[in-house]
Amino acid sequence: MYAYDLHKIREAELLHRAEHERVLRQVRRDRRAARRSGHKEDEGAVSSLRNRFVHAA
Repeated sequence: MYAYDLHKIREAELLHRAEHERVLRQVRRDRRAARRSGHKEDEGAVSSLRNRFVHAA
């Protein structure tokens, strides 16, 4: 029974590590793709009330 418990604990640790590594690979892949495309998620169009109206002459 003790060996089985150790086996199940080790299995859970390995599954957790594998999931963590999958997530890291996905994050790296997404960052690489964003860098290549030149897309910057942080920057967007700035809109304010001053930009919506033209200045009077």
